Amino acid sequence: MYLGLDLGTSGIRALLMDEDQRLIGSASAATPVSRPHPGWSEQDPALWNEACSSAVASLRAQLPREFAAVRAIGLSGHMHGATLFDAADQPLRPSILWNDSRAAAEASELDQDPRFRALTGNIVFPGFTAPKLLWLAHHEPELFARTAKVLLPKDALRLWLTGSHISDMSDASGTSWLNPAKRDWEDSLLQATGLTREHMPDLVEGSAPGGELRAELLAEWGLKGPVLVAGGAGDNAASAIGMGIAREGEAFVSLGTSGVIFAANDAFRPRPESAVHAFCHALPGRWHQMGVILSATDALNWYARITGSSAADLSRALGPDLQAPGEVTFLPYLSGERTPHNDTQIRGAFSGLSHSADRAALTRAVMEGVAFALADSLLALQAAGASLSRLVAVGGGSNSGYWLKVIATTLGIPVDLPVGGDFGAAFGAARLAMLAASGADPDAVCTPPAIASSFTPDRALAPAFAEAHERYRRLYPALAG
Repeated sequence: MYLGLDLGTSGIRALLMDEDQRLIGSASAATPVSRPHPGWSEQDPALWNEACSSAVASLRAQLPREFAAVRAIGLSGHMHGATLFDAADQPLRPSILWNDSRAAAEASELDQDPRFRALTGNIVFPGFTAPKLLWLAHHEPELFARTAKVLLPKDALRLWLTGSHISDMSDASGTSWLNPAKRDWEDSLLQATGLTREHMPDLVEGSAPGGELRAELLAEWGLKGPVLVAGGAGDNAASAIGMGIAREGEAFVSLGTSGVIFAANDAFRPRPESAVHAFCHALPGRWHQMGVILSATDALNWYARITGSSAADLSRALGPDLQAPGEVTFLPYLSGERTPHNDTQIRGAFSGLSHSADRAALTRAVMEGVAFALADSLLALQAAGASLSRLVAVGGGSNSGYWLKVIATTLGIPVDLPVGGDFGAAFGAARLAMLAASGADPDAVCTPPAIASSFTPDRALAPAFAEAHERYRRLYPALAG
């Protein structure tokens, strides 16, 4: 048996997978977010450990015999978080999360240093880890001086699980300190933020061993040791492993809180000026590119709350048949934007409202706006060398067939929906655990799921969507001010 642990922003998921890669069971526990000031987003690392214990206890209660057979554990987690530990491995403050925007000025400062883009292949985004450490050096210097280790969220959980300071290549790629081409830390970039290699965890590949479960947890969880903990992956790379997106040309579109187009690569292809993320994949000798928008289902959920409905009900009310865009345009920049704009200050907007704009018209506009933002990301990915012929859809928003039709028609690419099942980050983490324990061929393990249905571009409506997309794009400069 293999245990996949996915540390999400709002909760942790524990998934049990057998030797035949069948999902045996899963359990979850919540991890609340603290927002003490506007633009801040933090979590207490102790909550991650408590949530992990709770989820594991629930899974053990459901499946005691199966859980007792766990051989290895894989980890996935939300990226970019700055989690500081002192010399005694005690957290110094709450972790600063990926969606925290306080370090915008520090990110701009570091991005002006040409070494960062040249060596990491990426813009220094405000959500990345390095600018957060510079912010801490400026605003919390006493805590910064006491920092012995800087760990990403899933690796802070690993510290509790194993006592080891280890990270993997995919997660480390989002710090602005890793050179993805060399798959190693860059000393000059660490020094630019007042750190050294001693502050960093050791690096392993996602499919390699990354510690062993502590004796105390072996006893508490009723496991026979040793239980290996794999290197694991950042959440999007882990999701890709779960869906078998590991080879050149394979790609997925994720409709989660944020929106992602993820393309697997057999080479490192940076183009930082495009705001495309170019990172290591979770497997040796492989990389990936990502276009990231910050509000996908988050935008529809926001609108659902405003209307006193649910996202699912809003989608169902549209019916099965795709409609041409109307007069209303929605820009989904509720918390800024990454690809391709790299703009933390821009905010969302409705345009073209009139007396005829009813709830359905606004629902369609929100879905279309997210699709147009994804299309802008796709154009940036294509300019960065990605060649994509179709996409696999994942995330909560993929439950809406209407939305997938909008995305396929807007992007001009078929979108495939997998058969019912769990192919997300926790499943990918379990697959990495299997690879680390068995040494199996990654291509034999990381196979794609069967496809339940495919959504092809509606050629008759494609010109109307292209015209609406162009109208959408013209609105950005006015909002950017």
